[in-house]
Amino acid sequence: MSEALLSVRDIHTYYGESYVLQGVTLEVPAGALVAILGRNGMGKTTLIRSVAGLAPPRRGEVVFKGRSQRGRPPYAIAQAGVAIVPQGRRIFRSLTVRENLLLPTSRLARPGRALADAAGRTRWDLDAVLAEFPQLAERLDHPGGALSGGEQQMLAVGRALMANPDLVLMDEPSEGLAPRLVQQIESIMRRVRASGHAVLLVEQNLALALAVADHVHVVASGRFVFGGAPRELAAATAVLEQHLGVAGKVGA
Repeated sequence: MSEALLSVRDIHTYYGESYVLQGVTLEVPAGALVAILGRNGMGKTTLIRSVAGLAPPRRGEVVFKGRSQRGRPPYAIAQAGVAIVPQGRRIFRSLTVRENLLLPTSRLARPGRALADAAGRTRWDLDAVLAEFPQLAERLDHPGGALSGGEQQMLAVGRALMANPDLVLMDEPSEGLAPRLVQQIESIMRRVRASGHAVLLVEQNLALALAVADHVHVVASGRFVFGGAPRELAAATAVLEQHLGVAGKVGA
């Protein structure tokens, strides 16, 4: 694996006095997809929020592209090249599909940062995103609130890609989707990684995570209890049963 684009170093994150992340360390190399698995309430979303600057850790540090993110506000982290597909989609329901997609391209969102990638990666613009999600092309002038749940998830993913980020944070992108749409999300994650973007994925869908990830962590009570290749997790029956509620080995 290549040099880390993102390094999370022994972070401890709280909500008030609630101690959520209790010494989490991980690396996401450039162009890799790292998945975080675990039951509800174990700290997965808090990890995403800590990386994005929305829930800064009290101890430890997040390093992105060699620079500590300690003390940086979320907008500065986003401008540095981090985009998020949040849990629950969080689209702007009163804005049209087109307006939602164009938000990351504004000068306010990306001052001084070129949309074209200097390393020659795929450049995501409106045409590229609509080609990826033709359902959105048919609804460009519809308000986001009028879309189905699956279409809103596509819009959330497309909006993140429009920022042409170095790192995409995806928090439960398959949540609530029909199997056909889960397959589409799997395909777009593969293409995002193949085009050179790194992905930190939080998922409940074990099969999806094992299918797309280069490396997998399992979190329980704010700590990692497993880290390894997907095939290693697929064979780790004790971890699967105790922390993911899966009986026996699974395919990877």
